[in-house]
Amino acid sequence: MPAVNDIFTASVRDLSSDGNGVVEHRSGQIFFVPGVWPGEEGEFRVTGFRKSFGFARLVKLLRPAPERVTPQCVHQGFGRDDCGGCPWQFVTYEAQLAAKEMRVRRALSRLGLDERIRPIWGSPQQFGYRNRAQLKSDGRAIGYVAQGSNRLVAIDDCPILSDHNRQTLKDFLATLPNPALRPSRKAQWSTLDIDEALTAETVSINRRRPFQQANSAQNLRMRDWLARSLANADKALPVVELFAGSGNFTEVLHNAGFERILAVEGVAEAVDALDTQGWRGVEGLVCDLFSEAGARTAAQAASGSGVLVLDPPRDGFRHIGTLTTALSKLRHIAYISCDLATFVRDMQTLLQQGFVVDHIQPLDLFPHTPHVELLAALRKP
Repeated sequence: MPAVNDIFTASVRDLSSDGNGVVEHRSGQIFFVPGVWPGEEGEFRVTGFRKSFGFARLVKLLRPAPERVTPQCVHQGFGRDDCGGCPWQFVTYEAQLAAKEMRVRRALSRLGLDERIRPIWGSPQQFGYRNRAQLKSDGRAIGYVAQGSNRLVAIDDCPILSDHNRQTLKDFLATLPNPALRPSRKAQWSTLDIDEALTAETVSINRRRPFQQANSAQNLRMRDWLARSLANADKALPVVELFAGSGNFTEVLHNAGFERILAVEGVAEAVDALDTQGWRGVEGLVCDLFSEAGARTAAQAASGSGVLVLDPPRDGFRHIGTLTTALSKLRHIAYISCDLATFVRDMQTLLQQGFVVDHIQPLDLFPHTPHVELLAALRKP
């Protein structure tokens, strides 16, 4: 069996769920390797083991994939001094989209949903698309972290940021060294949240900004998808929206003509921001949706709802069965997911309850990463 620091030659046979290459040692041991693509052959150094699998690093590329390209960002890479934010920047965008769609189809095939999956929607912009980001600083440098570590990697530019945010980064770099950015004794760094409403003078330090979808063009696409998916639903049906945030999708529901909308969110500040919109028929509710008790509270408040819209974080909505069982009049569901594994789990629950999937639309929100967004329209026959 191989040991740490052993070097072996192998071909990349697949990609893991987190986007790393899958290679097999001649002993049969499986290793996960960053920065390689299916079909490539290389020399690999063993770096560690966990349970039944191991980790390795590329030492020498012997046969590159035809999809391999030179990254546009000088900070992209997989070493201790490289930024780990865009791990797939070394292959063509077309290859990235194909890999994401294939991963979705594989994961959902076990539920028999293959024919319900539509071709993935690529991002109109592969660079300059990020309208928000969280940088890190120790007061001497500003950057992101190396892949699989807590090591701060200094950067002098970030080409995936929007023009506005790139300028904010440039202006903020000019303030270094900056004593105001030194972390507290218990922290490794200070966080710097930036978005297109902020400048270098107003960067949010150690305070997370309200959530917003990070790709404006794709967010517009998701909003349009939601409106079209519910276009034929009876607008008199009460709507319950979970993980509503500050109202990104609530606004779509309001503009579509739904008369009663209960927008449920766990962050009180977000509900306060939603309430300031003054949308008629929209009521905000602060509720912890990560507990079963919270799910029951939301179900009780949403009694009689015929439409469910949800956009949960990566954990998905573990208590979706509790809520949908309680909502006996539910007829339409629009599920927006940012994690394939929890999406599959929650879809299985909904299918068991008799809901039918009309379609599933994959969408690329974050080019150059393994991340894939999923938009699913379901109904009760």
